[in-house]
Amino acid sequence: MIHALVPVKALLESKTRLRRLLAGRVVERLAEAMLLDVLDALRRVPALSRVVVVTPDSAVAAVAREAGAEALVRNDPGLNEAIEAGAAAVCTSPDDGLLVVLGDVAGVRAEEIAQLVAAAPERGVALAPSRDGGSSAVLRRPHDVIPAGFGPESAARHRQSAARAGVPYREIHLPSLAIDVDRPEDLEAVLASADPASHTRAACAALAVPEA
Repeated sequence: MIHALVPVKALLESKTRLRRLLAGRVVERLAEAMLLDVLDALRRVPALSRVVVVTPDSAVAAVAREAGAEALVRNDPGLNEAIEAGAAAVCTSPDDGLLVVLGDVAGVRAEEIAQLVAAAPERGVALAPSRDGGSSAVLRRPHDVIPAGFGPESAARHRQSAARAGVPYREIHLPSLAIDVDRPEDLEAVLASADPASHTRAACAALAVPEA
């Protein structure tokens, strides 16, 4: 089985670079909307057995559950630690695969997630990079075949980890997974794209978010 895990920060700590342009509550509403777009896409992929959000924030957990996903509330010290703790909790079989998708890839399309899953090796790693060299989505089969290495320039780090582990690595450039929203210009790019991001678009309209 392949499970999907979405790591999400506490809302008060989210999107610090967007907070330079927007009020805190606006940023929190946008973070919730982006998460809903990601969950909507994941829940439309038949190959995924479960969709789970791992977060230290009970408000984020409530949003996830209302959207039909599961939620795991944990106070882990960092992104990769949260991912590994979530993997251990979600993957009950040693053969289970884990797809990690960041919660701010608002434009993600279900068909491109399905494409990534279909391209993944039986044992190894499939990765969709972000345009800044990060990793928007990583599928590990089994879930512990390499360690989580998210962060700046993480696509190269995951590639190196797969090489050290001696397992196949497939990197697939998927347009809807290329933009993770960290900066005002990222949000502008998502809104200018042809991808749905319906919750994010609606939130921007309701909150009168200015163009970057």
